[in-house]
Amino acid sequence: MENITKTIKKIISKQFGIEYDKISNKTDITVDLKADSLDMIEFIMELENEFDIEISDEDIKDLNNVEKIVQFVFHHSC
Repeated sequence: MENITKTIKKIISKQFGIEYDKISNKTDITVDLKADSLDMIEFIMELENEFDIEISDEDIKDLNNVEKIVQFVFHHSC
């Protein structure tokens, strides 16, 4: 699960222009990083490509912080 966390943090760092070390498990994508709907679509697409998973519109609503995203990816990619 640590590798998943690192990969997700790298994606966030690259996409949102934030230093990797400033991203915690509690970092909220929409609140802390001020992601709009287009940002979220691009982020979700990147996750889907990186982990070879599919994320439904319903699931996106619950994926607001790093910890929840890691848990989701872990359970859907294994």
